[in-house]
Amino acid sequence: MAQKRWPHRNALVALAAAAGLAAAGPAVSPRRINGDTGRGWPAHGGNAGHTQFSPLDQINTGNVARLAVAWVHHTGDARPDDRSQIQCNPIVVGPVLYGTSAGLKAFALDAATGRELWTFDPFAGPGERPIGVNRGVMYWEDGDDRRILFGAGSHLYALEARTGRPVAAFGRAGRVDLREDLGRDVTGLHLVSTTPGVVWRDLVIMGMRVGEGPAPAAPGHIRAYDVRSGRLRWTFHTIPWPGEAGYETWPEDAWKRVGGANAWSGISLDAERGVVFAPTGSAAYDFWGGNRLGANLFANCVLALDAATGKRLWHYQVVHHDLWDRDLPAAPILLSLRRSGRKIDALAQITKSGHIFLLDRQTGQPLLPVGEEPVPPSDLDGEKTWPTQPLPVKPPPFARQRFTEDEVTDRTPEAHREVLARLRGLRTGRQFIPPSRQGTVIFPGFDGGGEWGGAAVDPATGTLYVNSSEMAWVLTMVDVPARASAPGGERVYLQYCASCHGLDRGGAPQQAAPSLLDAGHRFPSADLITLLEKGKGTMPSFAFLPHGEKQALVAFLRGENAPAGQDEEEAEAGVPYTSTGYNRFLDSEGYPAVKPPWGTLNAIDLVRAETVWRVPLGEYAELTRRGIPPTGTENYGGPVVTAGGLVFIAASRDEMFHAFDKRTGRLLWQARLPAGGYATPSTYEVGGRQYVVVAAGGGKMGTRSGDAYVAFALP
Repeated sequence: MAQKRWPHRNALVALAAAAGLAAAGPAVSPRRINGDTGRGWPAHGGNAGHTQFSPLDQINTGNVARLAVAWVHHTGDARPDDRSQIQCNPIVVGPVLYGTSAGLKAFALDAATGRELWTFDPFAGPGERPIGVNRGVMYWEDGDDRRILFGAGSHLYALEARTGRPVAAFGRAGRVDLREDLGRDVTGLHLVSTTPGVVWRDLVIMGMRVGEGPAPAAPGHIRAYDVRSGRLRWTFHTIPWPGEAGYETWPEDAWKRVGGANAWSGISLDAERGVVFAPTGSAAYDFWGGNRLGANLFANCVLALDAATGKRLWHYQVVHHDLWDRDLPAAPILLSLRRSGRKIDALAQITKSGHIFLLDRQTGQPLLPVGEEPVPPSDLDGEKTWPTQPLPVKPPPFARQRFTEDEVTDRTPEAHREVLARLRGLRTGRQFIPPSRQGTVIFPGFDGGGEWGGAAVDPATGTLYVNSSEMAWVLTMVDVPARASAPGGERVYLQYCASCHGLDRGGAPQQAAPSLLDAGHRFPSADLITLLEKGKGTMPSFAFLPHGEKQALVAFLRGENAPAGQDEEEAEAGVPYTSTGYNRFLDSEGYPAVKPPWGTLNAIDLVRAETVWRVPLGEYAELTRRGIPPTGTENYGGPVVTAGGLVFIAASRDEMFHAFDKRTGRLLWQARLPAGGYATPSTYEVGGRQYVVVAAGGGKMGTRSGDAYVAFALP
């Protein structure tokens, strides 16, 4: 099943000689983590360096076509409304696989058979409901004391690895509340743990997800907890406090009120040096920063921190004063290269814009050229864009950078005319066009380019493998009416709800945001108030709203348009703009507005700083039947590369699991999953047999939800 190879640039052949780079083997050996032998998958991303590489080669290019299902485990808790997901990259330590379910339960399985050993439900209490997603767990051991640590909702849990019971001595009855010890009151604000942190010695080092919309947001500080007791050991303020480095890049009082700048996408660890590397996201609000003018350190940074103390060693900011939601989407990859005859320990950071920053791990300095892109000024009141933004010159981006008229879809003449007319009414054609009332094309879109599935690297060759979505999205800003000029409930809806559910309350199925047009009649007012206070699934809590504003919002949803009540003065003024939502730019039949490919898998030689191959990832079967070559699809979840010459990846909208030849990009095998595999797979060996497993949780891009983990092996 060969795939068509897409053209790539060959203009950088001389770069290896000029830069003196060569592959130098892995930076962090998976064999050194928790005593693992290299046959397991002991950490999120495969190892502490997040290489997503396995030295296993039992499954290889010569026999992968014979792969068959070895076992399937159903967690039994997918939502029937297709709004649940499983984004977990499971870990495997010895003969046991640890993962999480669609309902955010932690579990342990026999890794050879899929037989359940135990399950722990963090939301079993009365009135509890799962909030957010989970991308994996962490493992720690000291002699016979073996623990699983994982985040669910706003808590960090420690479980006995053998039984799944909470460790009573950790925090309060086995859990730590991540809303505490942030230096200010975050009661009612959105704060959840989604992606695992890292374990170093007796510390568990954590990031978290916080609000990034127009609502008030918690700060995204990075914290380390004692793995035995749960006691807070250190905090790094990503929004600096007075007297700290970076404080001058914000308004004076920003540390008291601005949120975001959080390490939501994972953390990497150089265990030998005792250094953690944390990628951070944008400051809140994502699309208007008139209340946070400045470069905004340490948002949108790669941070190198001393693992023992949290002291900053260096930082590298990839977006200054972010207005485009250009969070760093995945943990950096740690690898080693040779430069001018000596080994350089390096770090490769992928971005949503489809770039790779290759940095010296000791200094944070770029190892390949980075240019500065001039940025147009904003025409939104109070906003000031930063004058330039860094973009790597080499290696070339792994996603297209400009949506121009030449890139408009040619799927049908009708689709071409329709999209072209819409495009001519928008601001487009380059990176870093500021948000606008007219509408600004974000390309690659809000979900990349690169995303939270991360990239994989072959340490022997220095080749990085990364999947990319090539989708345009449209960002349109709207004014939020002043309190005196709009009914209370309507104003609250526009301020906090419209960016997900739309100005017309019609919802966004691709974003799993339901229509609210009849919500006021389908649910009693008391239930809607409870939903606002607790949140559900991917919907955050809005408990910060004064009671009068909650009542006014519910009345608005019921068509009553009540005022906001007597506690109106208690509410914060909020930002003067919101957006019309996270809107993919699609044609009228629901296909992407740009020419294919719409999703790709890319191999990039970091030594020569050039693209080796690029192939479409996934297909729309109905288009293939009409004779259109595979287009690729939007994709979520990342790749794994093995010593057997393979790149395993699911991720695509067509619900297929694929194996590609890592040298050529040729598709060697694929199998249909019971739901979309929007997660990064894991591979491991138990009892002399190699397995590759992926979570099939679906629920993204308007696809059905699932509850399965599917493991494959040779017959």
